[in-house]
Formats: sequence, structure tokens, C-alpha cells
Amino acid sequence: MKDLLRTEHLSRADVDLLLDTAADFASKPLRSNTALSNKTVAIYMTKPSTRTRLASETAVAHLGGTPIFIRGDDLQLGRGETIADTAKIISGFCDALIIRTFKQSDVDELGAQSSIPVINGLTDDDHPTQLLADWVTIRENFGKDIKGRKFVYLGDGNNMTHAWLIMGAIMGAHVVAATPDGKWAPDAAIVAKAKAIASKSGATIEVTTDAEAAAKGASVLYTDVWMSMGDPEAERAEKMKALAPYAVTENLMKLTEKDSIFMHCLPAHRGEEVEASVIDGPKSVIWREAYHRRTTIQALLYHLTRGELKGN
Repeated sequence: MKDLLRTEHLSRADVDLLLDTAADFASKPLRSNTALSNKTVAIYMTKPSTRTRLASETAVAHLGGTPIFIRGDDLQLGRGETIADTAKIISGFCDALIIRTFKQSDVDELGAQSSIPVINGLTDDDHPTQLLADWVTIRENFGKDIKGRKFVYLGDGNNMTHAWLIMGAIMGAHVVAATPDGKWAPDAAIVAKAKAIASKSGATIEVTTDAEAAAKGASVLYTDVWMSMGDPEAERAEKMKALAPYAVTENLMKLTEKDSIFMHCLPAHRGEEVEASVIDGPKSVIWREAYHRRTTIQALLYHLTRGELKGN
């Protein structure tokens, strides 16, 4: 496995290896500080970023490499150079590429045309690096035995919903997505893919419109912003109304297990998708979750550049 382009490309063995390595990097961040010595990693972002950028640059530095940050308008791609030509140029100068952009097809093509590892740092369809950080955090709180636990995502059926369902399926978990019907529901093809993976892993995949039923007995309530980058502003009022029943409130948290946690990929809009008293309350693990963006990207770079991930 040369690249991490989609969450579904990871095997359970890959995820276990990455989570173990990330946990080790959490306590010993400089344990492999020569792994990328004299090497460079391009970090190309056409979408604004706080966590992914900081995590990526820090991860490269902790491995002894040099990060090269590239904005969307810094490359000749913006003037019509092809993705294939760009991929070959970056491969000639750098030892890995992390990309955060809009179209999943652009990331797929970069992976196909590059000779170096390519890591998807977020697209409109998927967010695999976030899910790795989420699952390190889940393991820190509940351990590796997740039997009898339910992991719930509430809100917009977006890239985070897709990644949540796919990773849950890989991990053999009971995962639920509670979203509105219609245009803010998760993509049916992604749900089908998650169920296909679940049929082999033993996972349970549920998609529902009932937020309270989803939250009842849950170990995790997870949400994301309701207006994502690129969403048309003209749809704001309609979308806010449709998603209002899926806001994570104190009352919703009361339906969960006693040891439940609240998770959010950030940035957050308090008073919209989550009450301030929840995200800033004792059950919230958002800061540890954000911290693990670095440990998991560090683990990905470490294992991909060594050719140690097998894929599914």
C-alpha cells in the first residue's frame, strides 16, 4: 500500500498498527526522529486548515524531515498544468505528499501518478486522517475491547459521516449515523460500502433519522459543523432547520452511557451543532482528539515511507 487515499483502503491490521504506533508517538514523540532525515514532505492545501496543517508540519519535524507547505495558488495547477505532471514533479523533489483539497478524484489521480506516498488530509468525500485520530482517542478511553459499545455520529451526512461509517465497519464496531433524510443524508454508495465491509468484520452499521434513539446507550456522541467549506450560503437557513434536531445537547448526552464521551473534529460552532456546556464539559475529549492528529499523521508517514501498510 503506497498511499492512504480513502479510509476504505485500510485493513484492520493497518489500523491496529497505526493506532499502536500513534499511541507510542504520543508518549515518545521523538522516538523516530531520524526516520525522515534529509527528506522533504510536501503539504499541499487548497482548503484552509488549522489542525491538519499544524499536525502535518509537526509530524514531519518530529520524524527529522523538512515540511514544505504549499497553498492552493502556489502551484502551476492553478494555470492549467495537469495533475499528472504536477505529481511527477513533486515526486522528483519530495519523499511524501499530504494533500487537503475538494475533489476526491484529484487525490486519487495524484496517488496514481506519484511515485511517493500520498496521504489524503481531507476531501469533500472522506477524511481518513481524522478517523485515525478519533480511534486513538476512543482506545485511550475505552481500551481495545469495544464489545457492547455504540458509537454515534449526529448531523450532516458529509465526509465525516462517510469516514465514520467506513472506519467503524473496519474496526468491527457498532456505529450509527443519525442524519436528516434527503440531500443531507450520507451517500447511499458509501453506506453500502460500509455494510459490505461490516459483513466481513462483524460490525453493525445503522443509518437513522432518530437522534434520541441513536444516542440512547451510546459510548460516543460525535458531530461536525453544519456548514462545511464549499456549502452554498443560500442553503444555510434550510440546512440549519433540517439539522436542528441533531444538535448535541445536555439532554441528548443524558441518554448515553455513564462513561460516554463527546467528540468533534473541529472547528466547532457552539450553539449550533453542540451546546457549549457539552463541548466544554467533563465528557468532552476534543483537545486530546485534536492532539492525535499529529500522532496519527506521524504514524502514517513513518509506516508508508517504510512500505509497511498492506491495504485491504
